[in-house]
Amino acid sequence: MKKITLQLFALVTLLMQSCSPEQIEDDSLNLSLDPNFRVTEAIINDVTQHNNRISLPDGGNEPCLSTNLIAGQHHIAGSVTVDVDGSDIIITYTTNEDWTIGATHLSIGNCAEQTIPTTGSGNPKVGHFEHSSTHSDGTNQVVYILDTSVLDDNYCFAAHAEVSGPTGGETAWAEGQEFEGNNWAMYVSALLSDCDTDDGGTPPIIF
Repeated sequence: MKKITLQLFALVTLLMQSCSPEQIEDDSLNLSLDPNFRVTEAIINDVTQHNNRISLPDGGNEPCLSTNLIAGQHHIAGSVTVDVDGSDIIITYTTNEDWTIGATHLSIGNCAEQTIPTTGSGNPKVGHFEHSSTHSDGTNQVVYILDTSVLDDNYCFAAHAEVSGPTGGETAWAEGQEFEGNNWAMYVSALLSDCDTDDGGTPPIIF
């Protein structure tokens, strides 16, 4: 009888773990199952300006949104830009000279649904971001390509990076609005319609 009770206890414990809130939260994130998700990295030999970036397939070079990549709260380590190409949204991290990227984490979704994972106190849960990647030594550009079909016009994203530069290793965020928590982490609120180039193009939005 004691053996059966222990087996039942183990089974109940296993079922409870398999349905934990953290796992349910991870599975419900908007873009976690995006079949068109891609990430690439590059080492650019001549990075002299923070807005250098990979050109779009149509040859364009101007992003529809550009914001600083802030490292250690006080240093501009590069930029994060957004482009839309057909059904793809392209988010590009590019560092300035003397800065490299060791890892990136990206969360993106509809602003109204507040899809960026946060703690109860409002700090971002970087480890729960839908997309992440580690990068080779010397990487100074990382490109995330995702499907826009699950996004409303008003979307939000948090772009986090682990960077190294003149001040050593630093945490970096795409500059935007601060989260409600007690740290300096930031997210960006933007409009897909600002990337509509059917009328001949719109100037980039600079934060």
